[in-house]
Amino acid sequence: MKIREIYELAVRRGMENDPRGLDAVQKLLDKERKNYEDLKDDEKGEFDQEKLKNPYSDTRLLCGDPEKEVRRVLAGVDMEVGEVLLADRISERGTPVDLVVAHHPEGKALAALHQVMHLQEDVLAKFGIPINVAEGIMASRISEVKRGLMPLNHNRAVDAARILGLPLMCIHTVADNMVNSFLQKLMDEKKPETLGEVVKMLKEMPEYAEAVKHEAGPSIVVGSRERRAGKIMIEMTGGTGGSEDAFARLAQAGVGTLIVMHIGEKHRKEAEKNHVNIVIAGHMASDSLGMNLLLDELAGHGVEIMPCSGLIRFERKE
Repeated sequence: MKIREIYELAVRRGMENDPRGLDAVQKLLDKERKNYEDLKDDEKGEFDQEKLKNPYSDTRLLCGDPEKEVRRVLAGVDMEVGEVLLADRISERGTPVDLVVAHHPEGKALAALHQVMHLQEDVLAKFGIPINVAEGIMASRISEVKRGLMPLNHNRAVDAARILGLPLMCIHTVADNMVNSFLQKLMDEKKPETLGEVVKMLKEMPEYAEAVKHEAGPSIVVGSRERRAGKIMIEMTGGTGGSEDAFARLAQAGVGTLIVMHIGEKHRKEAEKNHVNIVIAGHMASDSLGMNLLLDELAGHGVEIMPCSGLIRFERKE
């Protein structure tokens, strides 16, 4: 596969698994194009053209020739300067790495991470919170994340990859959409009655089973194994953690349990106060599941996957 084909496949799968639905995502792209066409010429020069075909600001080809053929990928959760050097060292030892694939964003994709958080507004609306309330809840949190990203040295890994001549891509919300969709469908279909059954179901998946061996598996942090799960919401996409103000509204909307990758203490306390159960599935395991669902397609096209940096690699064969 060419790098361009991998990138286009990733964006396509992200859109197909977007919790907002494919039609809603296409509508957003159409709106983005209209906004672009209304810009002045000097403003168009500053516009990121990728936004016209890719709705995920945290998924980008950061450097490299899009037409390069890829036979081997070094993939991981956090691919920073050390991992870029690792790719170069592996290539130096006679196993050429054609593309470095990160899950967590780097470069301009990291700087623009806050932009994908608007996805969470529609997810909250889908679970019963009025969209005007959801937008109000998320507004201050999105601004907070944007400000927090501003001081970061975004381009360190990108600069290293560019100097070494290694193509670098990051696939963030795309993979998060895939794990979110996968687990939501599973929970909706199986309808586990208790939190203990939820944890048991997660541990039946190889990524979570492997994480258990490393003390990083699924864990109940609000509630107990005997507590009934009620309506289950998977919250694993939309850039980063949302607003703690959402928990009271989710409880009112009838959500009984959230399954998340991770949660901050402030958010956990709000969930507890509002009697919303929380199951932490595990960060690396959940990111790995989302990445694996996409990487399996690359493997099906003959691309060799070399996992590193926290990626728990398991291949699902139909």
